[in-house]
Amino acid sequence: MADTRPVYLRLREQIAAAIIDGRYAEGGMLPSVRAFAAEQGANPLTVAKAYQQFQADGLIRVQRGVGMFVREGAAETLLQAEREAFLNEEWPAIRERMDRLGLDPAQLLDHA
Repeated sequence: MADTRPVYLRLREQIAAAIIDGRYAEGGMLPSVRAFAAEQGANPLTVAKAYQQFQADGLIRVQRGVGMFVREGAAETLLQAEREAFLNEEWPAIRERMDRLGLDPAQLLDHA
């Protein structure tokens, strides 16, 4: 199934995952807009839009002439938001499909 979300949202999700996973450490510098765009094969303006959302959410700080840095507490904030989104947006559909297929959560744990 193709991901129909705007590119900047998909990039934002990748960056958020990297912050949560510690690949972009709190206090550490994010890749420049141009570097990240080149790495992802994306338009720099699209990457800038994704970064702007993090800045607006208070998760990164910009040091003019130097770069963008992950704020302290950003990973925990993102993790909580991701958990909430999963439980409220994704899990209900997964649970509905499990019910439709007659799957019990314990059965899934046996396959892990």
